[in-house]
Amino acid sequence: MTRIKKFFAVFALLSVELLVVWILFLACILIFVVTAYRIFLLKKDDIDSRVFNFLAAHISTKTTSIMEAITFLGTHYFLIPANIILIAYFLFIRNHRWYSIKLPVVAIGGLTIMLLLKQIFSRPRPLIPLLEPARGFSFPSGHAMMSSSFYGLLIFIVYENVRNPYVKWSLISFLVLLIFLIGLSRVYLRVHYASDVIAGFATGLIWVVVSVSVIRGIENYSRKKIDPGLEMGNG
Repeated sequence: MTRIKKFFAVFALLSVELLVVWILFLACILIFVVTAYRIFLLKKDDIDSRVFNFLAAHISTKTTSIMEAITFLGTHYFLIPANIILIAYFLFIRNHRWYSIKLPVVAIGGLTIMLLLKQIFSRPRPLIPLLEPARGFSFPSGHAMMSSSFYGLLIFIVYENVRNPYVKWSLISFLVLLIFLIGLSRVYLRVHYASDVIAGFATGLIWVVVSVSVIRGIENYSRKKIDPGLEMGNG
């Protein structure tokens, strides 16, 4: 009887988690579609102008230095070494092969999708960068997309592996805040519009959900293929 109760408790928890993931996935798709529709078909950029005007009132030398430091955490100069370190950690220290596969899949796949979307939409950058102009097209924001996919995957890893609820939710809250601040830094520095960042967040989270779901499916399938062989060997 106790086992049955535990089974239904786990099943209910998994159902809630699955529902939350699906809601997040569909919400991100809707956000991206609505954002792209407003910008490229309706030609409405009033939200972008309002955000620029709001942030302009808060520009200072100190804030700019802070935003430069935050935006660095979303650059390839930081994310590539961070990915390599984590891959090595899960491959050689934790001996968790599937996490070491998920990291490069999410990183490389996300980069490919980002470059493809930038070419499709070909939106020019804002004309008034606060510091140095950024290269390439503007929509969606590469910083927002890559940070939401990388740090979003870290959130998934923390949620699955950290048992202490205080530590778990503290880390998750910190990572969510970091993702938001990286996106905010791009708009503050005027190298992206707010709509670019919103679309980047949505695309990054969509890619995390898709890639993790596919890899988890392959992982579960491989376990089913291996387990019967182990059982026969043990017999």
